[in-house]
Amino acid sequence: MDAAFAPNPWPAPAPRPRAGGWRFGRELETSGGLQWKLTRNCSLTPRQMLASYLMLCAVSLSIGVGFALSGAPYVLGFAGLELLIVGVALLVFARHAGDRETLTLMGHTLYVEHTLGTRVERAEFAAEWLTVEPSAGQNSLVQLAGQGRVVRVGRYLRPELRADFARELRLALRQAR
Repeated sequence: MDAAFAPNPWPAPAPRPRAGGWRFGRELETSGGLQWKLTRNCSLTPRQMLASYLMLCAVSLSIGVGFALSGAPYVLGFAGLELLIVGVALLVFARHAGDRETLTLMGHTLYVEHTLGTRVERAEFAAEWLTVEPSAGQNSLVQLAGQGRVVRVGRYLRPELRADFARELRLALRQAR
């Protein structure tokens, strides 16, 4: 048995240069600081999700009404129950669609904000005393430790990008010192 390997017909994408040279972060124009926003990867905006749900309601209810007029009223009840369950599931999804981690480096201070649903956790670190390390485990988060506090970030980054993010954050902290 012979095997032949053909070259990839598509060239590798060239890395796009970003303003300031930061891959994950962006420079704040008004204050001169740096900010990293790590958010969930959501495929639908809330408006698109609402439009999809309303179309689903229109189709299900029209089918249910058609069956009810044909003498099967229970189909309309089950269609209503289905739409109620799907609506509750979409509400739970929408509640967490805005989950994010925001790291802001202003002067010699790093502000970390983690939003999960309606709960917001904030931490503040002095750049001089902060260490950035990977947590234990292969697919682990990035651990920020300093001044007796430990915060783990990077939940919304792909695991293979967390080490690059940690390097970028270390470099920014080194420059802030």
